[in-house]
Amino acid sequence: MTESIQVSPLLIPELDPEFVPAALWNRAYQQKVNESGEAKPFALAVERNDGSISVTRTKILPHQGSLKDLNQIYTERLLKFLLWQKGGHRIVVAGEPSLTDYLRSVYSPTGARAFDYEFIGERIYGKSLTFENVPLDEVPETRESSRELGRHLNGCRIGFDLGGSDRKCAAVIDGEVIHSEEVVWDPYFATDPQYHYDGINDSIRRAAAKLPRVDAIGGSAAGVYVDNEVRVASIFRGIPDDLFKTRVRRIFFELQKEWGNVPFVVVNDGEVTALAGSMALEDNAVLGVAMGTSLAAGYVTPEGGITNWLNELAFVPVDYRPDAPRDEWSGDIGVGAQYFSQQAIGRLLPRAGIDYPPDMGLPEKLVLVQELMEKEDPRARKIYETIGTYFGYNLAHYADYYSLKNVLVLGRVMSGTGGEILLKRAQEVINKEFPELASRVRLVTPGEKEKRHGQAVAAASLPALENDREQKKERSA
Repeated sequence: MTESIQVSPLLIPELDPEFVPAALWNRAYQQKVNESGEAKPFALAVERNDGSISVTRTKILPHQGSLKDLNQIYTERLLKFLLWQKGGHRIVVAGEPSLTDYLRSVYSPTGARAFDYEFIGERIYGKSLTFENVPLDEVPETRESSRELGRHLNGCRIGFDLGGSDRKCAAVIDGEVIHSEEVVWDPYFATDPQYHYDGINDSIRRAAAKLPRVDAIGGSAAGVYVDNEVRVASIFRGIPDDLFKTRVRRIFFELQKEWGNVPFVVVNDGEVTALAGSMALEDNAVLGVAMGTSLAAGYVTPEGGITNWLNELAFVPVDYRPDAPRDEWSGDIGVGAQYFSQQAIGRLLPRAGIDYPPDMGLPEKLVLVQELMEKEDPRARKIYETIGTYFGYNLAHYADYYSLKNVLVLGRVMSGTGGEILLKRAQEVINKEFPELASRVRLVTPGEKEKRHGQAVAAASLPALENDREQKKERSA
């Protein structure tokens, strides 16, 4: 007989009552471990190219009989979270050798997580994922790294943010935005990288026309960027592999050259979201979450630094039911992009009983729901309340892996009264289900000024000018 974990959420997402929150499933699993009287120590370590290592220690059930299935679910979903949150190509497993073999088979070129194997291993780190089992007393020590990034506001700067449906770009002088605009584009399935290059350059040119000179350019986009190189990015997903390697990987170096080799920095848009939140709140320990075309996230540590983690929360598991919605890109089920983005809006529309043309795109579906929300349509309200319920439970899941004081929530899904309803429901979930979390983590949305310009200012602040470096040397002397 197969063992199972049952959870009973205090608040049920009305349009998706089958939802099984990851946070509750994991808590129920650990309760079962404790009640078994035979808890087994278990550890996972993920190591990145620079030698930094993230270690997670936990407990599992005795790996025998019908309990094996539960251990496999728990450890596979845990590793999935860690790989996309923190990243790594070398995975060290301690506590149960057979689980090492299981995880290795799942995260392999022919396994269920072949997407993760290829993207995290080959594309991001340029290495195959490797697995090794060690005794518990030989698990490597945690070795994390972080760096200061951004907060440079002097000079004439350009900041851009590349989304799946529009490009935002701003001209900034000494921290003040003097020009800002959005330009609609459709990069996802464009197969010619010249489309992307020309679009980005056009936005930079429009902003530059408002400045007396250009001292620095900073940008953000969904994906993984290492020292300005594009490793994985959804906006370039339509580019064939050969062109990706030759034209996309160093596209920002080409743009930097075109703009006279001024300081030029590009990072993940989630990191810029978190940085913008930290700058606006004048506080740290910030998780920034942007619900847009997909889900973007970034993190500012309690010390105010940016980590070398991936923070690609679009791919982390949030729903543990066995028939959860499947992500069309990664092929996995129950991952963040399907719950906290325009994709979630599109998925819930028919469940809410809202009719729409079969060829309507995701941005248009969001606009439709927002318009219905302005008319106080109860069907639209149910969509936002459902996503808000998802989000409240998932905040507890995030808090299990991040040191948090502030969660900044923004993005197109959060626009208008629907966003207010979403956040209110999320807070209600936290208050009722996780009161210990409610007392130490605050949910915030940007003010109107930050909403319009915060991301652009934060992106523009990424590159340091020469006098910034000199001042930093003086402070450290």
